[in-house]
Amino acid sequence: MDLLIDAQKAYRLLRRAVATRAAGARVRRTLSEHRPHAQRRYRIAVYFADTDVNLYQIRQWYRPLQAIADRLPVVVIARSPLGAEGLLRDGALPVAFVPRVDDLEEFVDGQDIRIVLYVNQNTRNFQMFRYGQRWHVFINHGESDKIYMSSNQYKAYDFALIAGEAAHDRLADALWDYDVDRRTLQIGRPQADHFAGTVPYTPDDRTVVLYAPTWEGDRASMSYGSVLSHGVTLVEQLLATGRHRVIYRPHPRTGVIDDAYGYASRRIVSMIEAANAADRGAQHVYDDGPEIGWQLVAADVAILDVSAMIYDRLATGKPLMVTRPVSAEAEVDRTGYLSDCEWLSAEAAADVAAEIDRVRADDEAIARLGRWSTRYFGDTTPGAATARFEAVIQWLADAWEEQAARDGAAS
Repeated sequence: MDLLIDAQKAYRLLRRAVATRAAGARVRRTLSEHRPHAQRRYRIAVYFADTDVNLYQIRQWYRPLQAIADRLPVVVIARSPLGAEGLLRDGALPVAFVPRVDDLEEFVDGQDIRIVLYVNQNTRNFQMFRYGQRWHVFINHGESDKIYMSSNQYKAYDFALIAGEAAHDRLADALWDYDVDRRTLQIGRPQADHFAGTVPYTPDDRTVVLYAPTWEGDRASMSYGSVLSHGVTLVEQLLATGRHRVIYRPHPRTGVIDDAYGYASRRIVSMIEAANAADRGAQHVYDDGPEIGWQLVAADVAILDVSAMIYDRLATGKPLMVTRPVSAEAEVDRTGYLSDCEWLSAEAAADVAAEIDRVRADDEAIARLGRWSTRYFGDTTPGAATARFEAVIQWLADAWEEQAARDGAAS
């Protein structure tokens, strides 16, 4: 059995390597058909070293970045062929494909990049950190109480853009000798101002339930995924009621580490297809599209794993439940929203319809959502977070000018 598993892993790695090489050739061919990037054009770079599987981390930033690109031109520095191909396909922002370090050096030398933004903690970020005389800023790809959100890696950046008071206190509690007040800037969740997408069904009197589980994680402490423990059961129950519409949006990395999670996810998709074939009015949705937003707004109730999706939903003030991890090793922060949320255990998944009815009718639970939303995001008035983001970016640009002027005077 071990030999079979090893052979399967080796085959997947080989297939991925072939796909990566082919993607690199396609990216170079695509870029050769465009005019080269103008010299000294870009002021802001988004550094993205990941493959296509993590494109969701940068996609949510497209619209906030587009809002500032006219006065502070933005480029995405892509290191992976598959990631670059996905970015070019999206066409949201200019892309520089720099797979090798010397490619990176050549591009950076020809630009006037003053602010470098990072959406994740990829180890290849370190190759960009060596460039001084510019601000390196961690903007992350979500807000949650995962241990990822209080990593000591925050210290590697000049500044970090955080959502609100909850993030500030989380970092202050977790990190030694880190000046949270000086090195973090609160902006709320500007992505929530740009929730987009067309609802792919005709609204009716069905209760719409968003089930958006995270992946299985790559370590025991982050084993928050519920597809195996909750997912198949709860979706099966909801499909059977005739009064619910399911939107199933699995994490794009589901099954990357554990094939059983991928199998369970495919089973859910098959169940949805069968339910739609049996009742065309049901209009259940399997959603694997690039846009996130409409799902969070359209759903009457959201069922989510411990992940950033919780906090994006929290900003809407609408009912949600959080799946309780079955692994005793999964680390859950009990001091924030998760200390006061509506948990859904694996056992309760068999009675999920009744749990949904209960949560929707609980006025106090809905009021608590509003209080927690303020703590995590501050002012959630539409447009407020985007305005804070734009103001912070402008402050960083002005601070760069001031620092450069001081350095010039000193020399």
